[in-house]
Amino acid sequence: MNGALLWPMTWGLVLCLALGLMTWVVSLAREDASLADRIWPLAICGAGLVQMALLPAAGGTRVPVMALLGIVWAARLGIFLTIRNWGHGEDRRYRALRERNMPGFGWKSLYLVFGLQAVLAWVVSAPFLVGAIGEAPWGWIDWAGAALTVFGVVFESIGDTQLARFKADAAHRGKVMDRGLWRFTRHPNYFGEACVWWGLWLMAVSGAGWAGAWSAVSPILMTVLLLKVSGVVMLEKDMAERRPAYRDYIARTNAFVPGPPRRGAI
Repeated sequence: MNGALLWPMTWGLVLCLALGLMTWVVSLAREDASLADRIWPLAICGAGLVQMALLPAAGGTRVPVMALLGIVWAARLGIFLTIRNWGHGEDRRYRALRERNMPGFGWKSLYLVFGLQAVLAWVVSAPFLVGAIGEAPWGWIDWAGAALTVFGVVFESIGDTQLARFKADAAHRGKVMDRGLWRFTRHPNYFGEACVWWGLWLMAVSGAGWAGAWSAVSPILMTVLLLKVSGVVMLEKDMAERRPAYRDYIARTNAFVPGPPRRGAI
């Protein structure tokens, strides 16, 4: 890794940690550790923009395009999460984490939630850093990466909107959302999110080549988080118990990558 990257990387990490610390203080007052989710997109995009700003703009067209895509992604997700969670208190996943780590969860959350997420956000921002140092001209891989990123943002936006409308209808209370994009994947929002980061990574390596291949840690980490940590596994841990119809939904619908519904589900 180029030693010249250490300075912008350091400031990217400092920004993430500062945002995490400030949000932690607010979370203590509100007793709501799930505020970490609302700051997540801001930390990632903020770290990426800071790192880009501190490097010579070798990436040419690639830099403003990646920056714009990052801002659109962060604004969309941040606004959506804020509106969705406004007035609902702490998310049940964080309530469960709080119960498992009592007493003293308030202090423990500084490193269990906010510190950890700050470091993860910094790691995820890697494609922006690599995109800023790439000297190769804009090419077909950039087009493919940009297209995949836009597709991901649109796909997850549609999925989130469809689910929000479904939940807003009192007639659907207790029922399983299996319409629209949710007919083809149980988590269209997560699939779209993964596409965003693989797309940005493609743009980064298009400019930097193998020297920037290490930034694949970003989409790999994000995909693992979505599939195995805070996403699919955590959300579906007790879903079938709370909603028995979800078992049939699991049997006929892919968890992540969209595909046609399977027939013959019981």
